[in-house]
Amino acid sequence: MNEFDSNDRGPFSIGSAIPAKSGAGLKAEHVEEILSSRADIGFFEVHAENYMGAGGVPHRQLGEIRDKYPLSLHGVGLSIGGEDPLNMDHLKRLAELNKRYQPGLFSEHLAWSSHDGAYLNDLLPVPYDEATLDRVCDHVDLVQEVVGRQMLLENPSTYVAFEQSTMSEIDFIKAIAARTGCGLLLDVNNIYVSATNHEFSPEDYLDAFPVNLVGEVHLAGHAPDEDEAGRPLLIDAHDRKVADVVWTLYERLIAKTGGLPTLIEWDDDIPAWPILLEEAGIAEGILSKFQERTEHVANA
Repeated sequence: MNEFDSNDRGPFSIGSAIPAKSGAGLKAEHVEEILSSRADIGFFEVHAENYMGAGGVPHRQLGEIRDKYPLSLHGVGLSIGGEDPLNMDHLKRLAELNKRYQPGLFSEHLAWSSHDGAYLNDLLPVPYDEATLDRVCDHVDLVQEVVGRQMLLENPSTYVAFEQSTMSEIDFIKAIAARTGCGLLLDVNNIYVSATNHEFSPEDYLDAFPVNLVGEVHLAGHAPDEDEAGRPLLIDAHDRKVADVVWTLYERLIAKTGGLPTLIEWDDDIPAWPILLEEAGIAEGILSKFQERTEHVANA
């Protein structure tokens, strides 16, 4: 079924809220197994740019998933932090996707990926200064106006720091949320990657983050490397299981916030579906543990 009809989309046709459960990134090679096994998972997330066409197999598969599971839509190509104006054709297609599938959550990155009409296959960092803050806020305002809904903005993983920055990353993110009303997507792996690369405490970062604004959490694997001086350098690779240290940070987060929709990202060297489902099961176990603890305290 390639033509969208909101009356045919089942129980999530109006845009169901994403539950405070674990989910996984949807990959085409897993769709048949997910549907045939009726996978027990909270939600699926897709990259919006993979569904910018009008129809075909990708939309047929996504429609079948959407009939049975809540959906989160994650953009990777808007270049929110870029100096160029936002690409209005891209933004309008993004708005149409939101209208077509009514996802429970919609998110983008605090990064830039285009310049002078050229698109880069990367999410690049921005300086944290007033000029960049003004530009990012203008872009977020425009996205939310055109799409017609709140956007979640994701904290980046970074490998360099800008001398021109005049505020911390957390203060920069807080200011964006305060001025635009956007929500936040907290990537716990990104915290650990940036903390290692820039030699700061990931626990201190997490404790200072405005977790009351977080609508979704991302977890992923990172790849170890070294910089030119032989110091540890981590790459946000999305090509392996979540590291133990990231699971520990995640537990610290959930202990503070209670349940949050939590996505396992695995975008390269994609494993068989049972492995991805097992990772989601670890997150679900942590969510359930703190939910049970909260219920016990409430009933005491």
